[in-house]
Amino acid sequence: MDMRELSVLASSFMGFQLLFSVGSPRLCAALAPSYSRLPPDKQAEWNSRLGLPPCTHTGDPALVKLNVAITCGYLLYDLLLLACNWSTMGDSFFVCHHLAALYAYGYVLVRHSQSQDQHKQTLCPTSRGVLPYFANFRLISELSTPFVNQRWFFEVLSVPRTDRLVVANGIMMTVVFFLVRIAVIPSYYSRVVATFGTPAFIRLGLGPQVAWIVSSVCLDILNTIWMYKIARGCYKVLTGRSRRTKDTTPDKQTHHSDSCLNNHID
Repeated sequence: MDMRELSVLASSFMGFQLLFSVGSPRLCAALAPSYSRLPPDKQAEWNSRLGLPPCTHTGDPALVKLNVAITCGYLLYDLLLLACNWSTMGDSFFVCHHLAALYAYGYVLVRHSQSQDQHKQTLCPTSRGVLPYFANFRLISELSTPFVNQRWFFEVLSVPRTDRLVVANGIMMTVVFFLVRIAVIPSYYSRVVATFGTPAFIRLGLGPQVAWIVSSVCLDILNTIWMYKIARGCYKVLTGRSRRTKDTTPDKQTHHSDSCLNNHID
């Protein structure tokens, strides 16, 4: 790993730690009166959700590596946060997601190839780490995270799940999550398969090949599980709203408000 990427990773880790422990508490206490009334565990999770890794799509391998370094710093910060608050924030799915991403991104940062022609440089840029093109697919998936976090903010502030803003955010979360994490799967793996047997793929070696393929499969299994939960929750909320005009008894309203969009394990 170049000294520049290592510095960026360390700065990212420290920056998110400062945002969590200093910036977010002061900012939120000043701008959101409800924040101060939350219990400490909810405040900790609130602070953790204000930080987002970069999700810039770029064709420049050097910029991809910088984005990946920032993302790795964020993932390490988030893993430390989960470990320190496991009783209230612990989530095995999250840990698996973060470890799989770190495993794959590590090779983007530390491995180098000697390819020279343009096609090979797209896959394994000389002196710039391996597979930056495919790392972009993973970085843009974070575009769905703001909607997931906003759903959590609505929930912790006790905004009714039938509220128009909550429903609108839930629909956007479902659509964006599908577009950036599920709809790209066929395109992603078709390009992955296209590299099999090429000199660039062989030159990667067994370690990067395993990191790339296994972590991709694991991440997409998790994304598919989450997509199912989100879609199921969105469907229940939407059908609950449509039935509300027909049956508005307390039992029905309670059932719909407890059922779903927020059951997504984000």
